[in-house]
Amino acid sequence: MKVKSILISQPKPNVENSPYSELEERLKLKIDFIPFIHVEPVDSKEVRQQKIDITKFSAIILTSRNAVDHFFRIAEEMRYKIPDSLKYFCLSEAVAFYLQKYVVYRKRKIYVGKRTFQELEVSIKKHKDEKFLLPSSDMLKSMVPQQLDKLGVDWTRGIFYKTVVSDLSHLREVSYDIVVFFSPSGIKSLYENFPDFEQKNTRIAAFGNSTIKAAEEKGLKVQIQAPTPKTPSMTMAIENYVKEN
Repeated sequence: MKVKSILISQPKPNVENSPYSELEERLKLKIDFIPFIHVEPVDSKEVRQQKIDITKFSAIILTSRNAVDHFFRIAEEMRYKIPDSLKYFCLSEAVAFYLQKYVVYRKRKIYVGKRTFQELEVSIKKHKDEKFLLPSSDMLKSMVPQQLDKLGVDWTRGIFYKTVVSDLSHLREVSYDIVVFFSPSGIKSLYENFPDFEQKNTRIAAFGNSTIKAAEEKGLKVQIQAPTPKTPSMTMAIENYVKEN
């Protein structure tokens, strides 16, 4: 079946010439971006109720740009002047680069993983005497705390923001040829908004094993998967599928 329309369950990339805009133009597709989940802040009072004193930590583990934003927001709300000596352990180069929004990059001690948490562990191991804070959402992959416990480091998790299901009622009468998911939370949002959802002719694209598993547990058939050796990105996976159909 030919593909004409695609719904991406994430915010639209805020960069020019994103892979999706190029894909849209090249294959003459209609691609819409509607986030199925969104982030809401946890206030500093609630953070204190978690018995977290951010002044007591010498290192921060940052797994996303949301974690960066909300760590600095909480620090500002608590009127805490972040010392230059604080060490930043960033999951990826993208997260580390985003730090420049808040700090002078060259004057800080920043350690960067390539893409996975396991790659960041090498740097954490070298600084086992630090006291680590992990700012996160209320939804966190179990692998992260498990790995930190295995490393034997002194670490504390702080819930600084929450992942919330978005209202998608405006999509009830709208259909797309392909709907793209990037997390189990997106699948959860779909069924919280539309408990009676039936896949019918809609093709499902899913990124990552946990997302694929969440979709299949709901009885969805996943026609497009990424990353794979042949299609490391979702745009490549979509393009291959559209051309084949």
